[in-house]
Formats: sequence, C-alpha cells, structure tokens
Amino acid sequence: MAAVNRDPLTAPHAVRNDAVLAACTALLATVLALLVGHGRDPDALGWALMLTAHVPLAWRRRHPLPVLLLVLLPVVPYHALDNNHAAPVAATMIALYTVAATGTPRRTLLLGTVVIGTTLTVNALTNPDGFVELFRITGWVVAVLFLGVDVRFYRQYVAAIVERAERAERTREEEARRRVAEERLRIARDLHDLLAHSITLIGVQTSVAAHVLAADPERLDRETVAKALDDIAETCRTARGELRTTLEVLRDNGGPSDARGPSDTRGPLAGLAGVPDLVEAARLAGARVEPTVRVASSVPPAVGAAAYRLVQEALTNAVRHAGPEPAVRVDLREEDGLLRLSVTDDGTGPTPGTIPGFGLVGMRERARSVGGTLDAGPRTGGGFEVTAELPLTPATTREGTG
Repeated sequence: MAAVNRDPLTAPHAVRNDAVLAACTALLATVLALLVGHGRDPDALGWALMLTAHVPLAWRRRHPLPVLLLVLLPVVPYHALDNNHAAPVAATMIALYTVAATGTPRRTLLLGTVVIGTTLTVNALTNPDGFVELFRITGWVVAVLFLGVDVRFYRQYVAAIVERAERAERTREEEARRRVAEERLRIARDLHDLLAHSITLIGVQTSVAAHVLAADPERLDRETVAKALDDIAETCRTARGELRTTLEVLRDNGGPSDARGPSDTRGPLAGLAGVPDLVEAARLAGARVEPTVRVASSVPPAVGAAAYRLVQEALTNAVRHAGPEPAVRVDLREEDGLLRLSVTDDGTGPTPGTIPGFGLVGMRERARSVGGTLDAGPRTGGGFEVTAELPLTPATTREGTG
C-alpha cells in the first residue's frame, strides 16, 4: 500500500527499480515467445524489436509519455511482422499504465484513443478476421487506462488527506504557541503589578522608618518605627502569597485548560473585593485615598481581575510619583453596560526626563485583554489621571484572563 500511495514521480530509487522491472518483463516476454504459440516465432529482427521495446521502461516514471512512444516504436513493427503477439503485451501495458497514473484524464483519453486506433489498424492488417482478438485487445487497453486513472485519483485523495492533517497539526501548534505567549504575557503583567506595588510600598514604609530614626535619635518614636516595620512585614507576607499563587501557574501540570472547570483558578484572579485592601495599603504608604465603588451587578471574573490590577498599578504610580501624601481619588461605577474606572491624584507626576517603565503599557494591554480601553496622562489642573472602560457583557470578555 505504501508503494500505491506514494507519488511515482517522487519515489526513491525509481530508475533502479524500473530497470529491474524492465529486466523481469523482458524475461517474461522471452518465456511467452518461446512457449506460447500466438503468431509465428520471432526471428532475429523480431527478437531485437521485442527486447528493444523493454529498454525504455527503466525511465518510465521520469518520462512517462516519451517512454510509451519509445516502447510503441519497436512494438508496432513487431506486431506488423506477425511475430508472437503475446510477448510484448506486458511492456506495452506497463507503459500505458504509467502514463495514465501520472498524466491528466484528458491526456489519458487522447492517448488511449491513439493506442487503440493503432492497435486496431495493425490487427486489421495482420488478422482481418479476428474480431474476438480485436475486442480482447481493446478491453485490455481500456482496463489498464482506467486502472491508471483510478490509482492517480486515489493518490490525489491520499495526498489531500495528508495535507489536511499536516495543516491541522500546524494550526494546533500555532494555537498552542499563541496560548503560551498569551499566558506568558499575563504572568508577566501579574508579576509586574505585584512586584512594583509591593516594592513601592516597602520603599515608602522603609523611608518612613528611616526618617523617624534619623529625625531625632534622642527622642525616638518607637511606636511609629514599630508600625512601619509591621507594615513592611505585612506587605512582604501579602506579596509572598500572591507571588506563590502566580508561580503555581508555571508549575501547573494538571493538563490543558479546557479540562478545568469554571471554578478552577489559573493564577491570581483578584476582583473588586480586593480594592479596599489596595486602598488601605496606599494609605499606609502615606496617600490620602478616597474610594467610591458603585457597582450593583456581579462583575465577570476577568473584568474584576483587570479592574483590580488597574487600580493597583494606578495607586502604585501615585504613591511613587505623586509626591508626599498625595490626595488620590478612586472611582468605580457601572454605567451603560460598562465598568468605568478612574484614579486621579493631585501630585506632581513622573519626573521629566526619566525613562518610562512598563506600567502604562501593561495597563493598556490588560484593558484590551477584556475588550476595554484605557487612557492615562496629566490632568489639566495638575496631577495625573487614569481612566478605563471595561465591558461587562460576557460576549466581549474572555474568562480566565488575569
């Protein structure tokens, strides 16, 4: 079956295998010429014509049509001389089959007409009364041509199946690579938000402790220092927990995501319920935060996680860049099927000339991941503002995006 399925034009060792086939066919023709009495025994010219007709078969797959013509060239006078008619039949049929199996149906039909016409003409000249022989020869030619065409269509069918399977495999591999890239981007965003937020809070709290220690060593405010150190420890514990949850995604070998139920989590998927904790952490870092949350209906997990991360990054930037004790306003409200988010501060904003980080880029990517938009920039009256619109309809959100 492998030989039938394989394209004869690309088969390995074609000339070598066909040379062996030509030698075997010539041996068969010799046996038929000696043992089968179908016409007169070949003379020297007959033997030369018959054996010459088998030589081109060694190149039948490389040049099917020229080989057929080279086979017919000695076969026609061989039959015209009324030599043993059964001997060269195998070589002729092999050449006909090769042309039918490698050529187009139109060419095969035209070639079959020419071969049958030539055969009938030769038979009419050598055996005008042999009507049975006439139909027998025609039937063999037609059968061989149909066999060749059928094999050709079968090979095309197999090739189409293989091509579709390969294309499907490539599509699956591309989809797998795309999912891996998206998951890596999601984890990178989560790590950025987590580490930037935690490290910023730790830095601010450490500065507070250092300021208290250096301001008046003789009148050390132990209570303030202890509170700052406790805040640092609490921030470290929270960051360690979220980091462990995020890293579990990288170690997850539980199978494809499709096999997981809707309640399964894929990394940190905090929601709007965690916004008060973000506000409290920002207040501990010295910011004066006024939160407003007006969301009546349930928020899809992906949208809630995106909103949580956007508020987290916006508060982190405010604590880092807005100056000492900035006034920050956080507003979350549901309106026209959208979750509208706004975080504004009255600070000085980033220092001019500094190299921007990946915070704003990550925020825009996170908003786009759930079909939303985000704008960020300086306010007209001073300070900085981050606004986002996240759709609440399930058709436009993608569950599981962190």
